Amino acid sequence: MAPVVAAFLGDNQHIRVTAYDGSAAGPDHAHYGLHLANARAVAQLLYAPGELGLARAYVAGDLEVVGVHPADPYPLLAHLLTDLRVRIPAPRALVQALRTIGAQNLRPAAPPPQEHRPRWRRLAAGLVHSRFRDAEAIERHYDVSNTFYRQVLGPSMTYTCAVFPTPDATLDDAQDNKHRLVFDKLGLEPGQRLLDIGCGWGAMVLYAARRGVHALGVTLSHEQAQWAQKAIAEQGLGHLVEVRYCDYRDVTDRGFDAISSIGMAEHVGVRHLPDYFTFLGRALRPGGRLLNHCITRPNNTGRTRAGAFIDRYVFPDGELTGAGRLIAAAQDTGLEVQHEENLREHYALTLRSWGANLTENWDAAVAEVGEPTARVWGLYMAGSRLGFERNLVQLHQVLAVKPDDNGGAAVPLRPWWRP
Repeated sequence: MAPVVAAFLGDNQHIRVTAYDGSAAGPDHAHYGLHLANARAVAQLLYAPGELGLARAYVAGDLEVVGVHPADPYPLLAHLLTDLRVRIPAPRALVQALRTIGAQNLRPAAPPPQEHRPRWRRLAAGLVHSRFRDAEAIERHYDVSNTFYRQVLGPSMTYTCAVFPTPDATLDDAQDNKHRLVFDKLGLEPGQRLLDIGCGWGAMVLYAARRGVHALGVTLSHEQAQWAQKAIAEQGLGHLVEVRYCDYRDVTDRGFDAISSIGMAEHVGVRHLPDYFTFLGRALRPGGRLLNHCITRPNNTGRTRAGAFIDRYVFPDGELTGAGRLIAAAQDTGLEVQHEENLREHYALTLRSWGANLTENWDAAVAEVGEPTARVWGLYMAGSRLGFERNLVQLHQVLAVKPDDNGGAAVPLRPWWRP
């Protein structure tokens, strides 16, 4: 069986492949390897060659990683990234492989329950980025378990890119530094009003409220809203901050001094960016500021849809585009972009910290959500870390202002903030 799988993996000479039948392929001295726990792993690769088949086999436990912890398989993925090319073998080799596997083992296996429906089957929930379908996608990802998220994210409960003052700063300090950076860019003062859309567990609105700002956060995750509302009560900030369980498009309040959108635009959909920025502009007072913080592509011309693994296991219907298209969409709705920066390397450091947290809390995490879900998260975070390190994805903060009738923007000539 191992030579069969090795044929799918191409000419990689650095990985040891072993199988349940005792066979092996690849160098004996390899630091990292893959182990086939059963014949179903080969069927997964055959019916979905590429990242989806590998993910299915791995999440289901049919394929195991060797030399790394499942909470953080980053070293193995980094090793594979350059020269792993999953492929269908040549016809003669494929026929031999099929004979080796045996017809009884070639029946398609059902995907793990952690896998979301393909896009065409999601039409039953509405068109892409309709309100109901967006709510379903958000709940699928964020309503896993607050306990599990606490095990991965740490005490800050902040599921977005941190900003590290130094590479060895703690994750909590870096997340606090990110909130400080957003707060300063928005120029918030005590008594002003902040809207935070996609507010998560409320970290940004709580940060603002502790500094005297009236803050409203909205989220489509019921569990996030419950967590945030409890934190508000425990910190005695109910007179300053509110978190609502609703779609941001249902917010009718207007005249905000500032809006933060941190890790939200990825869920909006590229075609809907004009409507998104139009809504945000209407919610701002003249002179009000918007800080949009989101993952982007490194260019503006490539595909926007997520890959098969991310779409089916992590962020259903998620879309990414380049910072240029985001800025153009904001400008075309009348907002003035005043400042932009790329925090790509900071997200790699953030993911490194999350992977370390999951490794430290692995047994408890598995007890909370089950090993298949925990494997999804380990794989997703390790792969994402590689993507940010190697400039396959980026993280941009864009600061925009709603000018008043005379063009006033109320931003200093030289920004004062530091990452």
